[in-house]
Amino acid sequence: MQFVMKTCINNSTKMSEINISESITEQITAIGQRARTASRALAGISTEKKNNILLSMADSLERNRKTISDANKQDVADADKQDLAPALIDRLLLTDSRINSMAAGIRDVAALPDPVGRILGTHTKANGLEIQKRAVPIGVIGMIYESRPNVTADAAALCLKSSNAIILRGGSEALRSNRAIADALVEGGRGAGLPEHSLQLVPMRDRLAVKALITMQKYVDLIIPRGGEGLIRAVAENATVPVLKHYKGVCHIYVDGGADLKKALSILENAKCQRPGVCNAAETLLVDRAIADSWVPVMAALLSERSVELRGDQQAQSLAQNILPATEEDWYTEYLDLILAVRIVDGIEQAVEHINHYGSGHSDAIVTENPEHQNYFTRMVDSAAVYVNASTRFTDGAEFGMGAEIGISTDRLHARGPVGLEELTTYKYVVFGNGQIRE
Repeated sequence: MQFVMKTCINNSTKMSEINISESITEQITAIGQRARTASRALAGISTEKKNNILLSMADSLERNRKTISDANKQDVADADKQDLAPALIDRLLLTDSRINSMAAGIRDVAALPDPVGRILGTHTKANGLEIQKRAVPIGVIGMIYESRPNVTADAAALCLKSSNAIILRGGSEALRSNRAIADALVEGGRGAGLPEHSLQLVPMRDRLAVKALITMQKYVDLIIPRGGEGLIRAVAENATVPVLKHYKGVCHIYVDGGADLKKALSILENAKCQRPGVCNAAETLLVDRAIADSWVPVMAALLSERSVELRGDQQAQSLAQNILPATEEDWYTEYLDLILAVRIVDGIEQAVEHINHYGSGHSDAIVTENPEHQNYFTRMVDSAAVYVNASTRFTDGAEFGMGAEIGISTDRLHARGPVGLEELTTYKYVVFGNGQIRE
């Protein structure tokens, strides 16, 4: 199939200046080839140069604020016409404050230590060989994401600081916004010496572009999808390139019999209500039967005031009138809304069993003053982030001190939890000798 399509951005040309006729596969292959070449150039640049590139990118975002804002207004207007859900439009919207935050996030990444070149381990053999395990870039990373145009800046900053070339494929609903942001980033980076084609944006809406990107093993080393569960499953099931996944966030709060109950209310309210439409918000509440009779009615009244719909098992329903019946499906559900599933459990072992069975391996918390229960929960819950007496809402790269994040992985390999700079590196062995040969 042949058609006219604007090609990818690069360090010397804006997409709006080019029109060529070629197939989608040919375009994506060309993007991959250029990214591979760029990744080799990136591997050799200094920390100081990378930081200057990032700071120049942040300045360029601010200089191009009006262009970015105007492009975003068009995307938001189209989203309104298509009756997209309010939560999706909120993710799409770029306010002046959010543009400031994008620029600040890039500067934060510039201020972080360089993850490349770290010595992860070293030892000297009896024959005098010194063997180092050294952090190196992954190479070329493909980022596939929905709605949030700020991901364009976050992903670019993290990948470039870790010396990886980045290919960005945002959602069709944010194409204008992503183009404007990427153009500004490239403009700023070029002025500070960013290797050509280090940052490229897939410019077409056709889903064939995604298929081509996720099967390009020769040029792409890792795919990171960020968005709804449907997107991530589709990418994971069709990719031949390794995929770093985050399916969903079915996050739990377990209120133990040894909990400070006032503390439990505060933690639960924050985890559920502060921003319910994000992956680290609480979706299920587990309550120890020992304190359920006295605490559940208080909890239900508080969340009712916050307009939270409660769905519970029979025991929970018997303790508060505003708790609706829960189904088996509720225990698996990531609501991303002001809805909370509630179950009464017979102690910590049943709570852990529930979490490991129904949870998504994202973030889960225990509220208790019992040290033995704290230790048991942190050892036995199989999740990327496990909390003791704190809200699950802290599972975030910035909150973990990583600067921006490229996503939150619920995989076990090779990264788990917030994916920051260190998680965007792999390693190689560097061996120093003095003429040794193997006998």
